[in-house]
Amino acid sequence: MEELQNVVRDGGLAVSNLPEKGRCLLTTKNFHPGEVILRQEPYVCVPNNSSTVSRCDGCFASENLKKCSACQVVWYCGSTCQKSEWKLHRLECSALSRLEKEKRKAVTPSIRLMVRLYLRRELQNEMFIPTGVTDSYNFVESLVSHLKELDEKQLVLYAQMANLVHLILQWPEINLKEIAENFSKLACNAHTICDCELRPVGTGLYPIVSIINHSCLPNAVLIFEGKSSVVRAVEHIPEGAEVSIAYIDTAGSTMTRQKALKEQYFFTCTCTRCIKVHDDIQENAILEGYRCKDDRCNGFLLRDSEDKGFTCQTCGLLRSKEEVKRIVCEITAISDKKLKSTSPGNHKEVISIYKMIEKLQMELCHPFSISLMRTQEELLKILMELGDWREALAYCRLTITGYQRVYPELHPLLGLQYYTCGKIEWLLGYTEDAIKSLTRAVDILRITHGTNSPFMKELVMKLDEAHAEASYNLSSKDE
Repeated sequence: MEELQNVVRDGGLAVSNLPEKGRCLLTTKNFHPGEVILRQEPYVCVPNNSSTVSRCDGCFASENLKKCSACQVVWYCGSTCQKSEWKLHRLECSALSRLEKEKRKAVTPSIRLMVRLYLRRELQNEMFIPTGVTDSYNFVESLVSHLKELDEKQLVLYAQMANLVHLILQWPEINLKEIAENFSKLACNAHTICDCELRPVGTGLYPIVSIINHSCLPNAVLIFEGKSSVVRAVEHIPEGAEVSIAYIDTAGSTMTRQKALKEQYFFTCTCTRCIKVHDDIQENAILEGYRCKDDRCNGFLLRDSEDKGFTCQTCGLLRSKEEVKRIVCEITAISDKKLKSTSPGNHKEVISIYKMIEKLQMELCHPFSISLMRTQEELLKILMELGDWREALAYCRLTITGYQRVYPELHPLLGLQYYTCGKIEWLLGYTEDAIKSLTRAVDILRITHGTNSPFMKELVMKLDEAHAEASYNLSSKDE
């Protein structure tokens, strides 16, 4: 603990223990919005390869890949990445190559992450790769597993996964219980590695980042630059304050957030947002409840005292349980049956189905409903794939309105949505609108993403070009 304190002290941090929270990260100096609090490389990480998407083990790129000729599991974009990973993959490759071809197909990213965890420990024990204070298997041993809190189904799954890891490694000195416990540790402590646009690309274990606790109103954000984890302040954090990030998407109601945290991380959140139960009733009803039957009324609904339905808290109009149930069943039927039966690549059919769902949700849900916002996100994505930019812009603007309601002012998802909106507006020739959207994107993302990444440099360049175009258009009119 003392060695760790010495390492983080130079960065203006201290590791502490709080009652009911355990280890946490405190500040020993002031941090300002956009300032880097912590930067760390992974102890182990793997790309999220699947049957449809493959990524380079070295840089997570998805283009110009070649498969490892020996194990036929791992991909590389070139010799540079292959060489950088060779010390670890040399052992992994040998172990995977022993497997039958069919069993190799069962080697998921989670299995690979565990195999690499043990291989890295072995290489450090044998001094083939260095061991540092913040880069040690001791951190893994100190993580809480929550094994006793798992249900039987999850325990059986971890046992099956442990069996495969044991088969791959063929090390008699490690037992199945230890491997299963480590799977439980990784489930609570590993982080999803995302690209600059927050799309998941891999999974990694970042020991110091795993010390940072959750808040539904976090004062910091975790962003990845390649494999590197970067924690930045999104508000002023005074000396002596606890650093917090969000473990989950915080867009849902308190009940939804608490359920997700309890199921995956085994704790009840007591952040300022979660303990405001009475203030949250209206917000919960808006985000996940129903709308008033009167289209002219924008009230939210709560269950009536006689359990006959839901009463509007603005105009008093009752919406019956039967009506609500009917619409919910229609939405479920369309979602379950029609979307599953749609042929791959048939974008127009998928749009038609999502619009049917959207229409029913607009009839049932409050305009700021999370489920309606998710449907509109899907429509935006498909419309962009089709190149239907005008309708895509309309949906992008709708989602921004929703994002402004459910996310803090400096949230990366809100910044990215402004960026998308600005690009579409510029494409359609709405230069002045594009400047406003891109400016808002820069204002948010320079705090969450920093200013030096290629992603941010491209965004700033687009904004400069939009300004130049607007100036040219203005001068042309004057002439």
